[in-house]
Amino acid sequence: MAVRTKWTVEHRCGHEVVHDLSDRPADRRAGLARWLAERDCTACWKATRDTDTQSKEQWLAAKRAEEQQAAAEWAAEFDMPSLEGPERALDWGERSGHQLMTASHAALVIEGTWDEADWAELEEKARTVTRAGWWIDQRDAGGSDLFELLTAATEQDRGTENPFR
Repeated sequence: MAVRTKWTVEHRCGHEVVHDLSDRPADRRAGLARWLAERDCTACWKATRDTDTQSKEQWLAAKRAEEQQAAAEWAAEFDMPSLEGPERALDWGERSGHQLMTASHAALVIEGTWDEADWAELEEKARTVTRAGWWIDQRDAGGSDLFELLTAATEQDRGTENPFR
């Protein structure tokens, strides 16, 4: 007698589904059927996944809005200029700039040896960089590197570190 290929499985969600397990070796069908019984059926799993995706998208949108609000408040408080660039890059650039400036302040002033005069110089350099793309490009930089990055971005003679050039 052949091992059956169609198994009726009552899933954790309560739905009963007939699964065709003919694509599995005969000695693995019973184990797969038990495993399936411990999970939601495909329809319930997809519905849960779609709900999770929507909630993740809503969470991300709320997080971005919160970050944008904090960046806008910071820019207004510290008199940072409006950024220039494509419309879709402006908010991202503002958030990136805020996050980098915050990380830099923590690394250089709070945890480091900088005083307020040093920080004021860095802020002045930051005010001259108004291209949103620049801030986006620097988003992964360390906070302690910001002064050097701003200096390189604001120098008139933009040399390189290449000794052969």
